[in-house]
Amino acid sequence: MIFRRSKYGTVIDAQIDLFVSEHRDVLDDVATRLERYNAAERDEAEELYGDYVDAVETGTEILADLRDNYARTLDDPEPYLRDFNRAVGKRLPEYALELENR
Repeated sequence: MIFRRSKYGTVIDAQIDLFVSEHRDVLDDVATRLERYNAAERDEAEELYGDYVDAVETGTEILADLRDNYARTLDDPEPYLRDFNRAVGKRLPEYALELENR
């Protein structure tokens, strides 16, 4: 099977790299909240999972803004949107599902 690189691959890689470098605090917050949830006792787990989901949503909003701002410059944004969502799924899977729903 032959895989071809997206014509938007370079742009998408740069956008994700920018997110990772500019929003390290968001990534660290997600990781910390997931660790707290995983280590929690049963009575605390539900609230801590909600905190984790909130942190993921913050990152998802930033990624969606990056994606959507660029998509508005394209005549046919669908291939770019599909490729961006797929790239996020590979590099930052915790944000993928919520991103596809936006």
